[in-house]
Amino acid sequence: MTETASEVQGDGLPAIDPRQFRNVVGQFCTGITVITTFDGEGEAKTPIGFACQSFSSLSLNPPLVLFCPTKESRSWAAIERNGSFAVNMLAEEQQPVCARFGSREPDKFAGVDWHTSELDLPVLDGSLATMQCTVDNVLDGGDHYIVVGRVLTLSETTADGRPLLFYRGQYTGIEPDKTTPAPWRADLEEFLSSASADTWL
Repeated sequence: MTETASEVQGDGLPAIDPRQFRNVVGQFCTGITVITTFDGEGEAKTPIGFACQSFSSLSLNPPLVLFCPTKESRSWAAIERNGSFAVNMLAEEQQPVCARFGSREPDKFAGVDWHTSELDLPVLDGSLATMQCTVDNVLDGGDHYIVVGRVLTLSETTADGRPLLFYRGQYTGIEPDKTTPAPWRADLEEFLSSASADTWL
């Protein structure tokens, strides 16, 4: 294990090399989502979205999730104006969708199959699952915001699919025989839903 501390931050702590920080964070494998909303009203209403790795569940009761857009994100500005958003969890075959929503294309929805949901949000077809949320809270996170969303509805659209994953700067996937959910275990239920003195969660 190596450490980099060639400079000092304003608070006196050793500076973190940005490249090494990116490399180390890249060791954490994540799923990929596309966060979507509508901007404007009536005939001027436009679907907006961006590819997002920084998504996580936060709370079971109440049901909360979070994502972290950059402070300069135009998509986040639209979500903030709308007050609601959809989380589309991408399937392995949706690499082109991820690439498009991660690009600077002005119309990211062009050529992408999607529909308007019952809560009036743009939802991507073919995703593994979708959550529709309202913005519950926004916190400062350095050069990003930490956006907490309250889950209103959720659905599994492709329950037997495989997720699109990102690891060490590239796409990856799970083994073919890992698409069937494992039997629910009481010990994992406790592990995932609580944080007692003897857990690290």
